[in-house]
Amino acid sequence: MSDKEKINTEEKILEAAKEVFTEEGKAGTKMQMIADRAGINKSLLHYYYRSKDKLFASVFKFAFGKMASKIFPIFENDDHFLTQLEQFIENYLSFLVKNPFIPMFILSELNKKHNNIAAELIINSDVNIDLFDAIVKKEIQKGTIKKSIKAKNLLINILTLCVFPVIAKPIIVPVVFNNDSDAYNNYMKNRKDEIIEIVFDMIRVE
Repeated sequence: MSDKEKINTEEKILEAAKEVFTEEGKAGTKMQMIADRAGINKSLLHYYYRSKDKLFASVFKFAFGKMASKIFPIFENDDHFLTQLEQFIENYLSFLVKNPFIPMFILSELNKKHNNIAAELIINSDVNIDLFDAIVKKEIQKGTIKKSIKAKNLLINILTLCVFPVIAKPIIVPVVFNNDSDAYNNYMKNRKDEIIEIVFDMIRVE
């Protein structure tokens, strides 16, 4: 097998694994399911990934890399800060809806004292908290956002508003939407606008 074929096979495995993890969750996913979805035999899958945990971590890295290249550079362009925030919220929420296993993976890492893959990956990525902090301070000086706004608090609030409805879907659908998945999906389509309104009301100078 050539290097190009190996790369193609690995990407095929990661895409298949992402789909199965999204549909079944980590606990409900079997390696055979991923092998079947990728169109390969189970022994070849184990050649690339010896365990479901290692494959799950690799899928996280694969998906996170794609997200990072699209989302984090938003704050490096010349758009107005509120426009940047709107683009960030829209792209991040859309990514989470398409890849709900991402927050699930992060949650699974929270109880680990060592080898926190999610934290290491984010720290070593293009995430630049200092840049976001500098932009917020600049906007405060310009008078476009409230003086009381703290960059880290703002970022955590945005992430929480986006992530929670995705993580809590198993509870929200039966409790809030009476097991109506279509109603939940419609809610998520409008969620972006709600988050933007909440965030803008929080930071804008009246």
